[in-house]
Amino acid sequence: MKVKVCGMREPENLKQISALLPDYIGYIFYEGSKRYCEGTITPGLLAELPSSIKKVGVFVNESTEVILDTARKYNLEVIQLHGRETPRQCKELQEAGLEIIKAFSVDDSFVFENVLLYERNCDFFLFDTRGNNYGGNGTVFDWEILKGYLSDKPYFLSGGLNLENLKSREFERIWPKPFALDVNSGFELEPGVKDVEKVKELIKLIKEKS
Repeated sequence: MKVKVCGMREPENLKQISALLPDYIGYIFYEGSKRYCEGTITPGLLAELPSSIKKVGVFVNESTEVILDTARKYNLEVIQLHGRETPRQCKELQEAGLEIIKAFSVDDSFVFENVLLYERNCDFFLFDTRGNNYGGNGTVFDWEILKGYLSDKPYFLSGGLNLENLKSREFERIWPKPFALDVNSGFELEPGVKDVEKVKELIKLIKEKS
């Protein structure tokens, strides 16, 4: 299982987290987010990070042109689409050589057939808790819902993940198993600032499970 730490925006904190070598680090380029990174995270800073960590740009209802410009500027390898983006836009970005994570907001009424239109044009899906914000809501959806996921497409599990629920029996029973965990608010001291010791414990925990 892989680990993605999302919502990084403070340079020193980013250096500390990157030293732990998570598989992915996410940078939010959505101005409506408390973790908006433009202005604090620079292309030069990202270039200094370990090359093994994939750089993920998170966008919400942004144009393909702006996403591609940002990807080139920051040398992003993966694009996470967290809004109402279409399969066509996913295809355009994928054809530009980027890996695509399409996020879906999940609640008790979520129907997994909704993801099927995106299967051809995404590399991964991401399931987050439906809330008032595009991600970072800090709440967990009912993982039992994932039993209705019949696709072979690997997925990222998001939504209120923390050390307590990741050590729970409920987490052990999740099936199909996630490809990666996407952590954010449950590992923060404040929005955009991660608790280094908690992230260190998370990575150790996941390595033991893998």
